Amino acid sequence: MDEKKRHELIQTGWEMHSAVEEAYLRHPATRQDQNAADAWREKQRLLLADMAIHLLQTAIAPGPIERDKLRNNLHAILTISDPFLPLAELKKATEKLYSGS
Repeated sequence: MDEKKRHELIQTGWEMHSAVEEAYLRHPATRQDQNAADAWREKQRLLLADMAIHLLQTAIAPGPIERDKLRNNLHAILTISDPFLPLAELKKATEKLYSGS
């Protein structure tokens, strides 16, 4: 990828990140609100999108990939995704991310 395109994608990523993060922060749902399980799941979807954008930023950043950032991005994505795919045991898979770094 040429540097101009990389810069454009990074800039677009920051714009997307701002929009998604703002929507997440404005979302009124809380984990403790048992009457709004659907609202909480919707808020978690926004958080998942936010973490996916962070993964994009880590993946296309100039230079060698920062392994700690990649590990943290994947940990967040797997943890947030776990309730959406309960049989996949994604949260359990995160244990291996930090072993033998």
